[in-house]
Amino acid sequence: MFQFKQFTIQQDKCAMKVGTDGVILGAWTPIDNNPYNVLDIGSGTGLLALMMAQRTGAEQIDGVEIDENAHEQAVENFENSPWGDRLFCYHADLETFANEMEEEYDLIISNPPFYSEDYHTNDKQRDTARFQDAMPFDLLIEAVEYFLSEKGVFSVIIPAKEEETLMRLAAEFGIYPFKVTRVRGNEQAEIKRSLIAFSRQLVEKIPLDELTIEVERHQYTPAFEALVRDFYLKL
Repeated sequence: MFQFKQFTIQQDKCAMKVGTDGVILGAWTPIDNNPYNVLDIGSGTGLLALMMAQRTGAEQIDGVEIDENAHEQAVENFENSPWGDRLFCYHADLETFANEMEEEYDLIISNPPFYSEDYHTNDKQRDTARFQDAMPFDLLIEAVEYFLSEKGVFSVIIPAKEEETLMRLAAEFGIYPFKVTRVRGNEQAEIKRSLIAFSRQLVEKIPLDELTIEVERHQYTPAFEALVRDFYLKL
């Protein structure tokens, strides 16, 4: 169980537990367009959808999750939150979901665990299959292009080494970055993650900054604390 200030995440049925990546993405995602509806692709425990429910007044927040156990857990977490009437999770793969839905969303958010180099099991074959086949970037971007409203925002966290690949692919679908933050664990560490927000508008000069999580082990930087203060209990 992971207790946040306004909601609780049960995660015993999920392979992908609550992690810093998800919390950073949920707290960082731009919501200036006041989204009416939100789509969380690869919902897992439902963390991002719940963070969006806390941060926005969106009337409709949908998650889509392929894994049966994770879907069941997300539904439970939604029902036990203060915003159960605004949250819904679909059990489907992204392609099926796209074929069955005609909705447009003002905000699409995704923390694709299958691209995380931190995800390993003892089964190398399973790791490889999950990494390559679970949801390739082209499928993700194609779905985003299909679902994103004219004023919509797509927000994602990925390994920094994939940043250029994703931006190039998104541009082929007419989706362009307008905000980028690169994340490192501490001042001495290399940049490991990229937070990227996309829209349908081409921005000539993209604002670029960095976020450092820790000064030293378990001592967070002021910037990180300010970002996640509304969520973490101990901040």
